[in-house]
Amino acid sequence: MAISESTREQLQQLAARYPRPRSGLMPMLHLVQSLEGEVTPEGITACADAAGVSAAEATAVASFYTMYKRRQVGQHHIGVCVNTMCGLLGGDAVYEALSERLGVGHDAPTDDGQFWLERIECQAACTHAPVMTVDWEYMDDVTPAAAVEIVDRLERGETVLSTRGPAIRDFRATEQTLAYPEDGLAAEGTPVDDKMLVGLRIAKEGGMAAPGVPAPSAPTGQEG
Repeated sequence: MAISESTREQLQQLAARYPRPRSGLMPMLHLVQSLEGEVTPEGITACADAAGVSAAEATAVASFYTMYKRRQVGQHHIGVCVNTMCGLLGGDAVYEALSERLGVGHDAPTDDGQFWLERIECQAACTHAPVMTVDWEYMDDVTPAAAVEIVDRLERGETVLSTRGPAIRDFRATEQTLAYPEDGLAAEGTPVDDKMLVGLRIAKEGGMAAPGVPAPSAPTGQEG
């Protein structure tokens, strides 16, 4: 797929946001993915040109980070955490239920192109384990039945609210946000809840506090 001049202009705008253009490479790849639904070889080359790096360097970044896909993701990306905490509390069961419902395995799209299923090693949300994400928005404390219901509702075109963020849009919209974070949705939902703050509450009630940081000692030979 040919990269349009408009896209190249946006890539240059992203590069200009950083002291060094190469620092904008990851947002650039997200931008390309938001427009194409995947990171294509042409997209990688365009990002490399805008960032002032070689196509090999851009390819290394695109192939290292699993959020960049080399096939069409489709309308919604479904990620299920199966790392230690989520796995112990049912993450594997959630994944298996979704795999059966969607008819696909790890890191693969459904035949109709509506969903992409992925096992995630960590969603950084252990407090609400087991966790799944839809287009990288959190679905906390999920069960196999609840996960399947979320997919059913998305398939019917119903509005689905994430647990601690905005209503689910679609994969490409989220990729656009990862390129340009100022999407006006930061205040949507409740990013912090009572469950996340329970440790802080208990510490305050018990009068607990972190120990102070000791002053650094003077280097040897320079005392006094």
